[in-house]
Amino acid sequence: MSETIAPVRIARYLGQDGEILEGVVLGEEDDFINISRYSNIQIQEVSGLDAMLRGGRRIGSARPLSEVQLVPFGLGRKIVLIGRNYGAHAKELGNEVPKEPLIFMKPTSALVGHGQAIELPRASKEVHHEAELAVVIGKRLRDAQADECAAAVAGVTCLNDVSARDIQRAEVQFTRAKSFDTFCPVGPWVRVGHDWRDLRVQCRVNGESRQDGRTRDQVFPVPTLLAFISACMTLEPGDIVSTGTPSGVGPFRAGDVVEIEVEGVGILRNPVRARE
Repeated sequence: MSETIAPVRIARYLGQDGEILEGVVLGEEDDFINISRYSNIQIQEVSGLDAMLRGGRRIGSARPLSEVQLVPFGLGRKIVLIGRNYGAHAKELGNEVPKEPLIFMKPTSALVGHGQAIELPRASKEVHHEAELAVVIGKRLRDAQADECAAAVAGVTCLNDVSARDIQRAEVQFTRAKSFDTFCPVGPWVRVGHDWRDLRVQCRVNGESRQDGRTRDQVFPVPTLLAFISACMTLEPGDIVSTGTPSGVGPFRAGDVVEIEVEGVGILRNPVRARE
């Protein structure tokens, strides 16, 4: 008999033969808000997850998180991001709040998962962190209304919109500044059925708080963003839409460890190294 997965955390990870597996993440709620307790977390493979990240049958034995390499959702899909969606962040960079959502994209080659390194490119001398709430699309959206968009969110996760700020300032387009390999850490997992309307979003570098905001302060809330995007491009199940960053962005360097935390989801942790 199939076991239906209630609204929980879903992860993708590498199997022993290198294939990408999907599983349910198991642990007490306190385990997900303290990185030192991640040793208590386990993953159990699930067969047959549908496009909404629900359903399926748990198979095999649960494995400790320490024994697997997590990989991000979004591989093979679109990654759409929103700029200047918090008024204080727009102000700190000397920009006006946009009258409509400001859309840009990252390539899937920029994706890395929890625990994988962010690599600093030789072309930039000023690379910044940007902590963000990202939503995973569970239903096809084209010219959709806001209420339909709200119902199409499969789950939420953490995203670090790593940005080469010196390049961004020098160029009109965001593409190169945002698209270097490893510039899109996502994870560590997706929280299914989690209310995104008022979540705390934080960034820490080497344990020091850098960003601390709430999604209720977004200029354009999630349904409005998705409706605006779907009027331009069709959103498909598995696409990722990241919703902007609160104020406090700043640089990090080789040897640092960057953590992005979204309330009720977990902590995305990535070391930083220079690109070889």
